[in-house]
Amino acid sequence: MRLSRFYLPVLKETPAEATIISHQLMLRAGMIRQQGAGIYAWLPLGFRVLKKIEQVVREEQDRAGAVELLMPTIQQADLWRESGRYDAYGKEMLRITDRHDREMLFGPTNEEMITEIFRAGVRSYKDLPKLLYHIQWKFRDEIRPRFGVMRGREFLMKDTYSFDIDKDEARRSYNRMFIAYLRTFARLGLKSIPMRADTGPIGGDLSHEFIVLADTGESEVFCDRDLLDMPAPDINVDFEGDLQSLVDQRTVHYAATDEMHDVEEFEQKVSSEKRVSARGIEVGHIFNFGTKYSKAMNAVVMGPDGKEVAAEMGSYGIGVSRLIGALIEAFHDEQGCKWPVAVAPFHVGIINLKAGDEAVDGACTDLWRQLESQNVEVIYDDTRSRAGEKFARMDLIGVPYQITVGPRGLKEGIVELKLRIDGSKQELSPEAAVNFIKEKIAEGLKVH
Repeated sequence: MRLSRFYLPVLKETPAEATIISHQLMLRAGMIRQQGAGIYAWLPLGFRVLKKIEQVVREEQDRAGAVELLMPTIQQADLWRESGRYDAYGKEMLRITDRHDREMLFGPTNEEMITEIFRAGVRSYKDLPKLLYHIQWKFRDEIRPRFGVMRGREFLMKDTYSFDIDKDEARRSYNRMFIAYLRTFARLGLKSIPMRADTGPIGGDLSHEFIVLADTGESEVFCDRDLLDMPAPDINVDFEGDLQSLVDQRTVHYAATDEMHDVEEFEQKVSSEKRVSARGIEVGHIFNFGTKYSKAMNAVVMGPDGKEVAAEMGSYGIGVSRLIGALIEAFHDEQGCKWPVAVAPFHVGIINLKAGDEAVDGACTDLWRQLESQNVEVIYDDTRSRAGEKFARMDLIGVPYQITVGPRGLKEGIVELKLRIDGSKQELSPEAAVNFIKEKIAEGLKVH
């Protein structure tokens, strides 16, 4: 993609309303534009990152055995009345009426709708278990939307819902999502820690939040330092097998959000040198809430004994759009974003130091074509901006690998290759630069 044809409205100054680094950089890098309180348009650069995160989330859900569908954003109020949540949910729910005065709502979550879909199509325990998920926009009318996409009113969410015949099978589904979440966040380059959490308005008696440590986190968290050193399960994990031991390895250690924190238990279970007290960002939340919705909405199946039983259910959410904020909080410096290869909007940036020079233009175009022929995504700065402006812009948007091409270097047969992660630079022949990048990108995109 030529930068001259791309839409990238970067800002030199930090907008006054942005108080945390991810919000500041998303606005400055031209990733989003605010359209209302807590509501953002996703501009091309931000949208590219959003779609890549969405795809990683999708791949790990598919690997865990979940099946994708898509539910509408507008829901009927009557469904929520069946579950008893319509009046109880609060002002965060945006209630609307259509032209026929039918009461509707902009979905803040989908437990009721998926339960209705399930009960319409599943009759027997032989059809279980079922793991169904979708990735859809939601709306919650937060009283104080803040921190950009970290706490907006409209957001992209991945929701999975499990249906099982009994509590033991429901726990197996819960464990599948527990492990899938660890893998998802690790693939994005994030170290996530599962922590005991409050179930909130969704309900249930088993719940974990997946937390990424960050100074700007919304809540205080407490955990055993050993959790920080545990690697995520690898690609060969058997989702059809017993995952309990993998879950136990993590849940045996103390880890809790401030709502669930027990000071006495923390001090008893964790030695003083291993106690971690920090701020954290929630990037995922999983629940097992039993028959709360299936009983209220008569979502029953015929059991092996011929009797009807209410399905055991669980709910598993990942804030896809929120993850962009978490990634920036984890990967940035004073110059801008530092994207991991797996989610970078572009893998490589080519900087033309003398646009209009026939030799430089030709060399840049050749590099661009060679890289894209290897499935490397390139943003080519072919503009006539000053060199300093080009360098600053490329750092701001966080492209992992940057190739600078100028007339002086070309005379010597070299280009400059910069690694955004550490700022290191090296002079290479164009061919060597392409080969180096090709190998690094392949490794960065490899699913482990």
